[in-house]
Amino acid sequence: MPVLTRLIPSPVVVDIRAGALDDLASVLSDQRISHSGKLAVAVSNGSGAKLRERIAPALPGATWYEVGGGTLDDAIRLAGAIKAGHYDAVVGLGGGKIIDCAKFAAARVGLPLVAVPTNLAHDGLCSPVATLDNDAGRGSYGVPNPIAVVIDLDVIRDAPARFVRSGIGDAVSNISAIADWELANRVNGEKIDGLAAAMARQAGEAVLRHPGGIGDNDFLQVLAEALVLSGIAMSVSGDSRPSSGACHEINHAFDLLFPKRAASHGEQCGLGAAFAMYLRGAHEESAYMAEVLHRHGLPVLPEEIGFTVDEFVQVVEFAPQTRPGRYTILEHLDLKTNQIKDIYSDYAKAISS
Repeated sequence: MPVLTRLIPSPVVVDIRAGALDDLASVLSDQRISHSGKLAVAVSNGSGAKLRERIAPALPGATWYEVGGGTLDDAIRLAGAIKAGHYDAVVGLGGGKIIDCAKFAAARVGLPLVAVPTNLAHDGLCSPVATLDNDAGRGSYGVPNPIAVVIDLDVIRDAPARFVRSGIGDAVSNISAIADWELANRVNGEKIDGLAAAMARQAGEAVLRHPGGIGDNDFLQVLAEALVLSGIAMSVSGDSRPSSGACHEINHAFDLLFPKRAASHGEQCGLGAAFAMYLRGAHEESAYMAEVLHRHGLPVLPEEIGFTVDEFVQVVEFAPQTRPGRYTILEHLDLKTNQIKDIYSDYAKAISS
């Protein structure tokens, strides 16, 4: 008999709404994630620590662990600390670095992870990847999906606006990433997971087409759902392909070439996506993407994040080296320095007109 269905790795609970944090204890109990109430809660000394006082009374069986940063060593230390605690689950409460540390630590000790992000800076909140700084720079480590994602829109609204803007750039870049995946399919026969592609594309389009802004609950709801769907899409495909193409290669190149000057992940991905769409000849789509990014306060030109045109050309030329084996419009065109300069000049004029 043929296999007619497949199992999709996804959280048991996705709770996105205003006030969701106040119901965290009941969600963990009702969904049988924590029978005993014994939880290891990883927090930063920033946004997560500020929320500890608010929710600690509802989690009397929790042990709180302050995580210093987002390094591999931090994650290993956290795993060692919680290993002997006989916990039901690990809760990551804070920004992306804390959640990635908690993801890695939970996977290392074999416990489920509950992600409670305090901002929407990128799609890592529900992805099967933990991105951690290490001695070689920055590494990506495969981990299970969170068993639950709880996003309180009231908390998100209180986060610095730059974090929400970063998430917008990361979500919108899905559209360029899927175009790169389709290019790799046409040229190299790379297999596309249609379900993963559909999820990631629709997540990006939902954010791109939404008329609201970062102060609107409706928009924040759509953005949060888009970032969760992007993470699940990566789990479905088994890699980051649905959300990572030339846009992310450009982002990684910024990080590697200019580590002390790089902007946020989402800012660089959004800029990279708008430029990559122009490179592939989708000029109208590129202009519209740039218009939307600008409306949300995101950069679409390198000088808007403190880089010269020559530095951006260097970034684009170096970008394919950041993901060996990944085929995108950058590898397809194999542009030389002068070609990148000429195309960038046309791009800058097109989105400014």
